[in-house]
Amino acid sequence: MDLHLNYEQAKEYPLEWFEKDDVPFSWRVEQMHLSTDRRVVVANESLRLGPLPPECFEYRLGNRPVLEWVIDQYQVKKDKQGKIISDPNSLNEPEYIVRLVGKVVTVSVETVKLVNELAQTVKMEDWLDTRVEAEETTA
Repeated sequence: MDLHLNYEQAKEYPLEWFEKDDVPFSWRVEQMHLSTDRRVVVANESLRLGPLPPECFEYRLGNRPVLEWVIDQYQVKKDKQGKIISDPNSLNEPEYIVRLVGKVVTVSVETVKLVNELAQTVKMEDWLDTRVEAEETTA
């Protein structure tokens, strides 16, 4: 529970930062995307983060990996008339979005590990026995 409630304090997953030499470095994110092989997050024209562990795509919110949700949500958006701009970039903390990607990867990988450990520890029979006992106690 702590991992999910305090995801912003999670350690960043040790992704490599690939900077393009011919482009001035920037923290600013307009619209991130995944590379075609899903191994790298393209944060902007100057920065790529990777390699992404495959497990980070196993932790999902609904039918989407959490990392994909973050990539979709943390982008500059304009309304249809182009008058209202939603910009998630922070002037006080310009690296926030890039660092958040690393934290979300950590939370995703650790969640998958925990779920797999639980699956090895708790068997369906144990769960069913506990439910039957609880029903008998309340009856």
